[in-house]
Amino acid sequence: MMDQRHPDDHEHVPRPVVGIGNDYPPSFELAEHQHRRGQLLYAASGVVAVSTPQGAWVAPPERAVWIPGGTPHAVRMVGAVQTRSVLVDQAVYPGLARSCRVLGVSPLLRQLLVEAAHVPVEYEEAARDGLVMRLLVAEIERAPLIPLAVPFPRHAALAARCHAFVEQPQAHVTIDQWADALAMNRRRFTRLFRQETGMSFAQWRQQACLSAALPRLAAGEPITTIALDLGYDGPANFSTMFKRALGVSPSRYRP
Repeated sequence: MMDQRHPDDHEHVPRPVVGIGNDYPPSFELAEHQHRRGQLLYAASGVVAVSTPQGAWVAPPERAVWIPGGTPHAVRMVGAVQTRSVLVDQAVYPGLARSCRVLGVSPLLRQLLVEAAHVPVEYEEAARDGLVMRLLVAEIERAPLIPLAVPFPRHAALAARCHAFVEQPQAHVTIDQWADALAMNRRRFTRLFRQETGMSFAQWRQQACLSAALPRLAAGEPITTIALDLGYDGPANFSTMFKRALGVSPSRYRP
């Protein structure tokens, strides 16, 4: 049987990779904290929502959030969640990303994460368990980047509007509305927004809507209700956007 492991208990284990498995009740929240090592956080069931001072990331099924070492982050569980994750020493594996991101989880990576949770903490690095952990890191390094990021700007006034939008996203809010609210012309606003977030306003707005919708879908809320709350004319328009962005219909993420 797998032991429940807390990341803080294994920060200084003399192994470059440590597997962790935990079960959480519905709506459980982990307050802001950080690890010395990088963490790949995967929900074998349920959905995890990760927030940092720099942005928000949501990992539905077949996705995981990579959190670099030293990054303050809070985690919210949607539904009953089983996490299978690993802590990786980035001094040993410097090729791993230095910024948060959502990664696709292949069937092989998923099985390696499940297996890693059963590997003894101080495993034999030259034996089979060491091979499992090295292959796991290799799979993390080649995992595809999934566009489910909502980065927050450093510009104070713009950041305030972004945080407010994430709390209550509306799909049809316009550049001109935000530019007027910030007393900027359209060109200056567009340039500032891309400079601060790394994406266009339309891309960011869509990502914020997706990140708000995914936990609600996982909680079993009706697609029509979610679509209307986000400002779409109906479920068809919402479903079209969703499928274009993620390649599957919203119903794929409902329990």
